[in-house]
Amino acid sequence: MRKPNRRVLPTIIGVSVLSTLSVNGAVLVVRDGDGKAPPLSDQRAQFVAASSSLATRAVAPLSKRLTPHVLVAAPATLPADVVDKVRAEKGVQGVEVVDAVQGMVAGKRVGLLGVEPSTFRNYTPKPTAQSDGLWRNVAAGDVAISFTMGNDGGVRLGSQVPAGGRQHPAQLRVGAYATMGISDVDAVVSHATAQSLGMPTGNAMLVSVPKAKPAAFIKRLRKLLPKNAKAVEINPAIDYPKAGGGEDVPTARGQVMTASQVQTVIRAAYTRIGWPYVWGGESEAEGGYDCSGLMQYAFARAGIKLPRVAADQARAGWVIPYSKAEPGDMLIWANDPTAPGYISHIALYLGDGKMLAAPRTGLRVQVQDVYTRNMRGAVRVSPQRVAGLSG
Repeated sequence: MRKPNRRVLPTIIGVSVLSTLSVNGAVLVVRDGDGKAPPLSDQRAQFVAASSSLATRAVAPLSKRLTPHVLVAAPATLPADVVDKVRAEKGVQGVEVVDAVQGMVAGKRVGLLGVEPSTFRNYTPKPTAQSDGLWRNVAAGDVAISFTMGNDGGVRLGSQVPAGGRQHPAQLRVGAYATMGISDVDAVVSHATAQSLGMPTGNAMLVSVPKAKPAAFIKRLRKLLPKNAKAVEINPAIDYPKAGGGEDVPTARGQVMTASQVQTVIRAAYTRIGWPYVWGGESEAEGGYDCSGLMQYAFARAGIKLPRVAADQARAGWVIPYSKAEPGDMLIWANDPTAPGYISHIALYLGDGKMLAAPRTGLRVQVQDVYTRNMRGAVRVSPQRVAGLSG
């Protein structure tokens, strides 16, 4: 029997298991980037498939980009009057209604959104938002998958992949690699394609409210929402050190791992050497591990239950410069050109310039030399902070 996968568990944006949102037999999974990189339109050949003969539907040009701060989700369609009330709330700059479930794409269970390409693009990271070809492909019926699912997971650009369940099976072309900046959302289709797959209609919305504190806004929001709806913050901040600052990481008991815990984590990670890289893998049941699944496995042996994806694991402690890294710290990289700043890779630091990592499809868990290109630092894991992420 397949062991339950944390990626399959009910999860909402950047927070470990919060609640079950049953949606037509599926479970909603959504969680979180932005930054600077060459526009995706400049890398078309690498990240966007050639337009299909069906890519004739016009897509509105990119207008003002908005950062989504809060996700609202429910098991069924959100009432129109509720959406209108949220739009009218003080400080709200924009609301985008989407379809959201956890479903099967290319043999993987992933967070899947159905969107209106002309408007949803305004809520995505800049390189993704700027690509007209990407959104034309999605409007034509293609699926856009995350950079890690495609590049690391080995799902080829332009290939045909199965999607949907037994009741609504389909073959979709992979029209783009494009991370949407919402962790655990690894696939996006048009609203029309979502309906053909049997997804619920308009059961979630992204809210841009830049000048409000998300926690306070969510508290106000709950008074407007149906009882079965949930509201959570998208992309909680990562604790990067201040420029030029020399603040020491706290060392009180529980705030950082004990020496025994560090040794346990490293020993556990060594036992996985030689296992295949499997995108979405986190146990023997999946036949291998991806980068964050490996971290989750190793730290769990020391009683520390990390979140599932690298972008959330980066919030499991204090981010410190690599020069101050110690064995047992996690190293993090922002390698994703479609969502600059988004943490897309993670590994365990062993000391002396060595790390233990699950690199990508075609390779196995191994000890590697540390490389610093696109590195964002080291994470000094805090059991207290991890417990807070688990809610």
